Amino acid sequence: MSDINGTRKDIDHRMARAVEVLLEEFGGLRTGRAAASLLDPIQVNCYGANMPLNQVGSVSVPEARMLSIQVWDKSNVKAVEKAIIDSGLGLNPAVDGTLVRIPIPPLSEERRQELVKVAGKYAEEAKVAVRNVRRSALDDLKKAEKDGDIPQDALHDYSEEVQELTDKHIADIDEALANKEQEIMQV
Repeated sequence: MSDINGTRKDIDHRMARAVEVLLEEFGGLRTGRAAASLLDPIQVNCYGANMPLNQVGSVSVPEARMLSIQVWDKSNVKAVEKAIIDSGLGLNPAVDGTLVRIPIPPLSEERRQELVKVAGKYAEEAKVAVRNVRRSALDDLKKAEKDGDIPQDALHDYSEEVQELTDKHIADIDEALANKEQEIMQV
């Protein structure tokens, strides 16, 4: 605990990482607009192994409601099509040679509400992660004060700094959630 600046940076980094993970999860939520990140979670079974979709073809967004995948090896086209259908994303690919086109259907109001709930769940998980970092940091501070590494008045100051970092990152999560909800509900 002797290097309080290093500790502060570590706490800030761990909390910021929780926000980054949230933004990555939000990237996978469909908003009715085509985004290449929508296909990131899809694994294709080819060459005897599961591979990320972007390792068997080039994913592009030719228009607002269309994704396309230029599959590099013709023998993998059927596997790519099957992986997309089985992904649970509700997408129906159309194969044209080695090009797989995926129209993005507009979202129903009911589906939009479900996605907002999922986004809220992701945001709550990120907040829990930030609070866990705070709890861990405060436990470390109390232990350092008990061991005599830091004085009691410094414990109070450092605890306030940890709380300020927590508040900042929770606000970032709330802002990201508000933006994602607005994006999902936009018709």
